[in-house]
Amino acid sequence: MNTTTPTTPGKMSLAEIIDVLTRGEMPLRFTAYDGSSTGPDDAPYGLDLKTPRGATYIATAPGDLGMARAYVSGDLDITGVHPGDPYELFKVLSEDMHLHRPPAMTVASIMRSLGWERLRPIAPPPQETLPRWRRVAEGLRHSKTRDAESIHHHYDVSNAFYEKVLGPSMTYTCAAYPTADSTLEEAQEAKYQLVFDKLGLESGMRLLDVGCGWGGMVRFAARRGVKVIGATLSREQAEWAQKAIADEGLSELAEVRFSDYRDVPERGFDCISSIGMTEHIGVANYPSYFATLFDRLRPGGRLLNHCITRPDNHAKVKAGAFIDRYVFPDGELTGSGRIITEMQNIGFDVRHEENLREHYALTLRDWCRNLVENWDFCVNEVGEGTARVWGLYMAGSRLGFERNGIQLHQVLAVKPGEDGDAQVPLRPWWSR
Repeated sequence: MNTTTPTTPGKMSLAEIIDVLTRGEMPLRFTAYDGSSTGPDDAPYGLDLKTPRGATYIATAPGDLGMARAYVSGDLDITGVHPGDPYELFKVLSEDMHLHRPPAMTVASIMRSLGWERLRPIAPPPQETLPRWRRVAEGLRHSKTRDAESIHHHYDVSNAFYEKVLGPSMTYTCAAYPTADSTLEEAQEAKYQLVFDKLGLESGMRLLDVGCGWGGMVRFAARRGVKVIGATLSREQAEWAQKAIADEGLSELAEVRFSDYRDVPERGFDCISSIGMTEHIGVANYPSYFATLFDRLRPGGRLLNHCITRPDNHAKVKAGAFIDRYVFPDGELTGSGRIITEMQNIGFDVRHEENLREHYALTLRDWCRNLVENWDFCVNEVGEGTARVWGLYMAGSRLGFERNGIQLHQVLAVKPGEDGDAQVPLRPWWSR
């Protein structure tokens, strides 16, 4: 451990502040614009605080939001890992770095050393959206207008950017890896096959895919003779999907609409797939959401709900500050038990559920790999700040799935007939 000393008597250097907060157990090499440094000289990973503005971001928003602001703005750099995949650095931070609250007198000394100008909040990076309480101009939370704006913030980044990160499938949901050696494309194809089989889809049936993204499930089903309507609140996704449908000669079977799922007028669908949609609608809206889907199905029709979940049903549902401001505005998560309960309360007969969280960790690993391999293109397309947001978000999420901080559940349910008939075989009819 090697910590430089401050040049001004009685004033703590930034490295010394870090030492106080970590009790001298900084697992990374930390360097700062004031010339100070701390942490092991031979540490494989490091943090470089380059500017006073970065210190202001961190001091005025302690925790992940302040660090994210400094990093996204370029005022904080990481060393030893690629910005498209800082996963290994996150592992060290989560395992070996522990912050401690110092005594009040020490806190006062830290504040004096930083200087009052570092403690005045400043404008965040442009990639950050407004906090929840200031989004009132976009309407009430989970109104049609505000949902559309939230989807626009996350998904209308750049189709060319998504093509590089997601790969040829243009699928932005958890894949299902047949084996540890499967490619991302093989795993995404396997996920769609799993959904298709669980729903029991056959040629000539009608499928509604809500929150359909770039139409991966829509096209997968249409290639097998299913008549499909997809709905998305992203205009860029809808335009891309419609072109892909036309290019594959599927226009007679498939359609992707730039539409809120609540505005789909058709009824009597044989099946509905909801893949990565529930995270966006708000937990309080689950009853109306599942009621809408229930209403769109014929008796005996099936629903497959695939979404990110929490490992329990009593934790807070709102996302953390970084995710809410930079990634999924208004996003909310809860446990699979709450989802199943709400589906049952509407009248669905829940037949099966499974947790695919390890598969999402692998999916995120492969998306990060794509971002690293196409870093220069992605930076040119969306800017380095936005590219950094994605590396940060995906690598952090990967760790979350691995550590069981978040999960991914598929829940299969049926709208029973008047006599209670679920119209399903006696045993599971799909292969894993």
